[in-house]
Amino acid sequence: MPRYDYVLFDADNTLFDFDRAEAEALRATLAEYGLPATPETEETYLAVNRALWAQFDRGEVSREWLVVERFARLLRALGRSGDPAAVNHAYLTHLGEGAFLLPGAEELCRALAPCCTLAIVTNGVAMAQRARFEASPLRDVVPWLFISEEVGASKPDPAFFAPVLRALGEPDRARVLMVGDNLLTDIQGGKNAGLDTAWFNPRRLPGDPAVVPTWEADGFPALRALILGGGSRTNASTQIT
Repeated sequence: MPRYDYVLFDADNTLFDFDRAEAEALRATLAEYGLPATPETEETYLAVNRALWAQFDRGEVSREWLVVERFARLLRALGRSGDPAAVNHAYLTHLGEGAFLLPGAEELCRALAPCCTLAIVTNGVAMAQRARFEASPLRDVVPWLFISEEVGASKPDPAFFAPVLRALGEPDRARVLMVGDNLLTDIQGGKNAGLDTAWFNPRRLPGDPAVVPTWEADGFPALRALILGGGSRTNASTQIT
């Protein structure tokens, strides 16, 4: 018997290789608009984008404003004029083409699917997330995709998880696991919803004593062993390697 019957996966950098998709989409967008596709430009964009998404995760800015503002700031940094909304639309179109999975992600989901109900829960932009999901082999394995933009609330707000769990039939929350790489949105979000959590941490980043996951896993084999291993839960973070 598996330890959990329902597994909620974050999308980016948990199942999908977002870093690769982001890099390829940015380069294609820069080329499309005649902007310098240099390492310096990419670093500027990444710094701006990450800072704005951190603000979003803390509930300080809206997604709609963020996605346009990041390119407005990039254009200003490059000393260029242009329509940042149009640049963002082109970027999201290219991002939706980047359905790259992390090595081992598909195998994990196929191993879990016969005995667990799987869902992807993401704060990413719906236009890109749906396109990437539909173009990936996970569409045949994972029956549920919940996007905060469509749900009407974002992780870590419990208001995001409430309709997700309702759609899944209000399962026993002790049998639901939230898996993700982000301590705030995924792990704190899962805790806020009363779920066990697994911090996917293949880079072995230092943790945060303020956000303690139920489990910490350094890769997909560890997650598979954790979910299918049976047994009881822990009261504190347990590292699975």
